[in-house]
Amino acid sequence: MESLMAYLSALGLNDGDPWTFLSIVLMACITVITRSFFFISDAPWTLPSWAQRGMQYAPIAALAAVVLPEIVMTQGIFIHSLADARIYGALAGAAYFFWRRGSGQAVLGTIVAGMSVYIPLHLGLHW
Repeated sequence: MESLMAYLSALGLNDGDPWTFLSIVLMACITVITRSFFFISDAPWTLPSWAQRGMQYAPIAALAAVVLPEIVMTQGIFIHSLADARIYGALAGAAYFFWRRGSGQAVLGTIVAGMSVYIPLHLGLHW
């Protein structure tokens, strides 16, 4: 324990708890080991078909989990007014996406459509 304290002191972590440092190192080791299982194993590994189907929805689910709270909440509280540019920008982007679904640049067009509604409302009307 003394050598660990000396090492922490050399790193400039004089006030750090050695147990915290040890916990961080052990969690990093566990993370590396569990993520390395796929590289360590020599046997081919495949996902079941139901899991492969489910993985198709993972990117959109992650995106929705990040973007949706930013649209409907301000500082952790649900918005209480329709005078919010984020709502109309999101609706314009969604409308463009569903209108152009299946065509080449639907994602870029969604961003452009949403921002072309959001920016004038936010900067012009201060919504």
